[in-house]
Amino acid sequence: MAAAGSGSGQVPRIDLDRQTCHSFDQASSREWLLGNGTGGYAAGTVSGAATRRYHGLLIAALAPPLGRTLFLAGLELQADYLGQSFALSAHEYADGTVHPDGCRHLGAFALSAGLPVWTHVFGDVRLSRTVWMGRAVNTTYMGFRLEQASAPVRLRIVPLCTCRDHHGQTRRQGAPLVTPIASGIRVEAYPGAPPLRILCAGADFHARDDWYLDFHHRLEAERGLDAGEDLHCPGDFHLRLEPGESATLICTVEADAVESPVAALRADQQRRMALLDPVRQEPGWVRQLALAADQFIVRRPIAGSDAQGASVIAGYPWFADWGRDTMIALPGLTLITGRSDIAARILRTWAGHVSEGLLPNCFPEDGAAPAYNTADATLWYLHALDACIEASGNMQLLRELWPTVTGIIDWHQRGTRHGIGVDPADGLLRAGSPGLQLSWMDAKVGERVITPRIGKPVEINALWYQALSSAAALARRLGETGLATRYAQLAAQLQVSFRARFWFAAGGYLYDVIDTPDTGRDDPTLRPNQIFAVSLSSGLLDEAQARAVVDVCQRELLTPMGLRSLARSDPRYVGIYCGGPQERDAAYHQGTVWSWLLGPFAMAHFRVHGDRAAARALLAGIGPHLAETCVGSLGEIFDGDAPHLPRGCFAQAWSVAEVLRAWFALKETA
Repeated sequence: MAAAGSGSGQVPRIDLDRQTCHSFDQASSREWLLGNGTGGYAAGTVSGAATRRYHGLLIAALAPPLGRTLFLAGLELQADYLGQSFALSAHEYADGTVHPDGCRHLGAFALSAGLPVWTHVFGDVRLSRTVWMGRAVNTTYMGFRLEQASAPVRLRIVPLCTCRDHHGQTRRQGAPLVTPIASGIRVEAYPGAPPLRILCAGADFHARDDWYLDFHHRLEAERGLDAGEDLHCPGDFHLRLEPGESATLICTVEADAVESPVAALRADQQRRMALLDPVRQEPGWVRQLALAADQFIVRRPIAGSDAQGASVIAGYPWFADWGRDTMIALPGLTLITGRSDIAARILRTWAGHVSEGLLPNCFPEDGAAPAYNTADATLWYLHALDACIEASGNMQLLRELWPTVTGIIDWHQRGTRHGIGVDPADGLLRAGSPGLQLSWMDAKVGERVITPRIGKPVEINALWYQALSSAAALARRLGETGLATRYAQLAAQLQVSFRARFWFAAGGYLYDVIDTPDTGRDDPTLRPNQIFAVSLSSGLLDEAQARAVVDVCQRELLTPMGLRSLARSDPRYVGIYCGGPQERDAAYHQGTVWSWLLGPFAMAHFRVHGDRAAARALLAGIGPHLAETCVGSLGEIFDGDAPHLPRGCFAQAWSVAEVLRAWFALKETA
């Protein structure tokens, strides 16, 4: 496989070779993703087989960015040409059967400017197929074009339908209501279900009420979960294509008339070209990440306002928008492509949910009240606001959010939920209470928190130092000299305490947590959290300490895909992330590699070694991953052991964002 279009200024393109496309297993291991800006999405595999319960051509966000509901799970495609039939799709069933085996006729797959394109080849026929989505609407388009043939091709398009939460699965039930309409059908999966319309101008629809039983989702089986599903077939669309002719299948749950396929595709292409404008001189993999970044930015209502806000989906397919992930990802997703207006909308949206000085950890998908079990999301919020003001100079935004900033700092000074508060004795920030996971290392199995980290975590205090330092600078810009002096004094006290308390002299690196109440000792576990003491600020450690931190992380934790969450020498290290939910959660932060940490590590490496090329090479090493797993994006985690197989979410916001942010930050500091 190859990433083409890597020359300066070209539209990014990733091509998979014929060998990959012809192999069902390999084609099924490559996924694609499209987002519509509401939290809705389309996703699948190159082969067409759904390997996850989250794969489908239309997963609509009915309560943006949540309420994600699968309507059209997939298609079965067949072409009839000169008296022969050719399968163009593939599905896997519970007994191991693959039927039909359309990979035999899949000549190529490409991600072109972020859009998935299949090329089917049989006889002298070349038939292309492209998927795109309408923006901010729950509509998916699949375009067919007969590029080359000696005679017409007849396509049989079989929709496989359901109506379920994207976390769920369907089993055969009562017959859905199928109603013929102009150019297609209207499907209600059950009484009162949101109706799905499937349209294809120029096609004939042949009705039949049928269920396809026992589809197998192989990746769900690997995760120790129920892996079976039944899907309803309302009938077949029959379409005749002449050489050079095009047609489009449209699926939508929008009540209004849908935008024409040509107009929707043109608008989508124009938006993508605008996203590429600020990055046209960058390598192809960087331009591809700029397109991938846009998939995570979604709408979210602003609390108590009619204005439309914005947020960030933490990862596809199963995460919603999380406070920590949103704020870490915000600079890389928005500011490097010149979209400080969207960054401001995100910051305003989340400011409306600050409670007792804390940002929510997440918004439950069932609409329940947000959870505030996080000690670092709020500190990342202050970091994101500082980055936004630095990039945009938006003083109006700063003045508007300044009461939020001062309120956050005041609450942390006097203490807030879950034991989060400043220790007046040393100015360091402590956090934690039994049974809660407040840092980004937040795995929990039943009632057991895998990495509780109660006490004074190293990255929390690095973030607190950065928050106080940036707040002092912002206060000076606002003419708040008293506050500026106060915040600077607090930062100075913290710096002295940090250097004295966090340095683990016997190991030559930083403690992960100090003042742990369970043991009364400081925790010397070698984890990557210490890298933020160097990447966030050049003044928190002295030069020798900073260099030692970077060197030990490089020696013990660095992989081409990111940093391990625990050193291999630790007896608790787990090198392979696999098994059922309990086994996976227990391994999540016990050696698993996190790709989002590449950005902070590259920045820290540059701070101590001053070698921009070497730091950028650390980031570029992840470029080949764009042709693996979710083509064109970066995943969440990888095995700690080589060959570092990808695991977890196939597209993760902070993974994409932090690589982009660091790449451009290193460019600016050259």
